[in-house]
Amino acid sequence: MAPAGDAPRRTGRRTDGAVQTEGARAYLAGGFAISVSMLSRPLVRGLAVLLLVGFVAVAAGAWAVFGSATGAYDDARGVKVPPGASWSQTLDSLTASGIVASPGRVDALAQTTGWNQQVKAGYYEVEAGASPYAILQKLRRGEQTAVRVTIPPGVTIERIAAVAGRHLYAGPDGMLAALRSDSLARSLGATPKTLIGFMLPDTYRYFWLTPPETVVKRVKRDYDRYVESLGTPPQNLTPADVATMASIVEWESAYDDERPRVAGVYLNRLKIGMPLQADPTVQYALLEREGAKRRLLFVDYRIEHPYNTYRFAGLPPGAVTNPSRSALAAVVEPEAHEYLYFVARGDGRHTFSKTLAEHSRAAEEFYRLMRERRAAQAQAK
Repeated sequence: MAPAGDAPRRTGRRTDGAVQTEGARAYLAGGFAISVSMLSRPLVRGLAVLLLVGFVAVAAGAWAVFGSATGAYDDARGVKVPPGASWSQTLDSLTASGIVASPGRVDALAQTTGWNQQVKAGYYEVEAGASPYAILQKLRRGEQTAVRVTIPPGVTIERIAAVAGRHLYAGPDGMLAALRSDSLARSLGATPKTLIGFMLPDTYRYFWLTPPETVVKRVKRDYDRYVESLGTPPQNLTPADVATMASIVEWESAYDDERPRVAGVYLNRLKIGMPLQADPTVQYALLEREGAKRRLLFVDYRIEHPYNTYRFAGLPPGAVTNPSRSALAAVVEPEAHEYLYFVARGDGRHTFSKTLAEHSRAAEEFYRLMRERRAAQAQAK
């Protein structure tokens, strides 16, 4: 027995069982390490190959969907997709216009997603560098680009239809049909003959598919708003009267600064009951009869036509053309003066007179200038 009070000695040695257990663990761990060491190289290589293949596949897929599919151009290009166009026709248009340089990628995405069945008709502009995804999103969402529809000043109905209609799906024929529509004109407080006076010249923005009737209505609305903004017209002129008088001023003078004076002459004549005797009204009569404007002859002033203000007093039945903003403003805010006459002076402007005697002298000077000019032209030949 150990002496009383003495604790058992601790030698620090493990028991045989503990040593055996630790040795077993070491053997197993060592065996596992050897096993992993033997399998790691081919496994890592295989994993690396799989990861590389996966990365390449993901990158290729991302490029196919989100990489640029457009041709080499700057800014943007447009394409028109008519109503009823098939996907193949749409893709052909995109390719033919130079927008899509990778039709296979665009087609693959469209077919896979079903977006080829969701394309909306319209006019679209596609930015350079757009991806198949971006192009198809634009088409399926109907994100159309507005087009510029220009109405030039001082022209005929046919010219308005030709210029404005060429940027609309309906075309010039559709635009002309709208301008000649009796029901449409009457809904706007006009007739097909007088509607031209309300076609306010400007460059408007509409969608390519916008119906011509909508364009005409909006232009008439803009005319009404503009004339109203000018204030109260003189001599109780109605908006239609303003259009008619301004159309005469439009054809009479090409200079904005001269138009208020020309308008003042016609308003002075109208006020005292004097015939307007406006050459543009005779030009309009000839335009209807002969199909074109030309230099007036003395015999033309006797032409029997309701628009001929040499034969009929007051304003003609309607506008002879579509007046510009400057001509409309000239009528609503004319120059205050006592002139009753004016005659061309050979440079595009006019000489104004208060009396018939003054006017006759100015007219004779103009005729003399014209004779000299024609004689010089004849000698030059």
